[in-house]
Amino acid sequence: MNGVPLLQVRNVTQCHGPVCVLQVGQLDVFAGEIVCLVGPTGSGKTTLLRLLSGLEPRASGLVRYAAPLGSQSVPPRITMVFQHPLLLSGSVRYNVEYGLRLRGLARKGQEVDPLLDRLNLIHLASRSISRLSGGQRQLVALARALVLEPEVLLLDEPTANLDPASVGLVEGVITEDNQRRGMTVVWATHHLFQARRVAHRAGLLLNGQLIEMAPTGCFFDRPCDPRTAAFVRGEMVY
Repeated sequence: MNGVPLLQVRNVTQCHGPVCVLQVGQLDVFAGEIVCLVGPTGSGKTTLLRLLSGLEPRASGLVRYAAPLGSQSVPPRITMVFQHPLLLSGSVRYNVEYGLRLRGLARKGQEVDPLLDRLNLIHLASRSISRLSGGQRQLVALARALVLEPEVLLLDEPTANLDPASVGLVEGVITEDNQRRGMTVVWATHHLFQARRVAHRAGLLLNGQLIEMAPTGCFFDRPCDPRTAAFVRGEMVY
């Protein structure tokens, strides 16, 4: 792709105690694209997303959003949706409005109900979070992120607990916001078919290393690395 990347990762490592769980030499993400990160459980996808969000410090290296995280320059608006989201006690609407209130954007509250409707949550708007299923809680967490209209959306298995119809709904809402607003998405998923449906580019993480990153068609149909080829065939890779 042409132009300056919105996100640059250079020589980033992360260690948990004596164990190095992530070593990414280079990763570029361009504005307006959807990048899917695939890989087996424990490959480093969640750790990488947490570093991209600034939620935890890296052991070494650079994460740059036009300006490095932690610098005086303001990076793009970034939100992250976790596989197991933490929600507040209260109603669905209360949770989705929470980020707006924190940012002094209560005037934008009128945008909540249309978003709840898009995610098939409007009939649950007044329901307590404690009465929701795991899949419904994931949808609420996604709505809470999207209502802020982020420039960069980081997704950690956001459809893990959803039925097929809801998976399709989430994919449609995210790709629509990507196309309509140019929202940039970095999406960690175990589902290869999902990555193939939504991603502009896909990358394989294996043992904390980024093995290959390529346009989606090339990644799945003409991978360069034999480990990528084995993974997309459904074989175990180490």
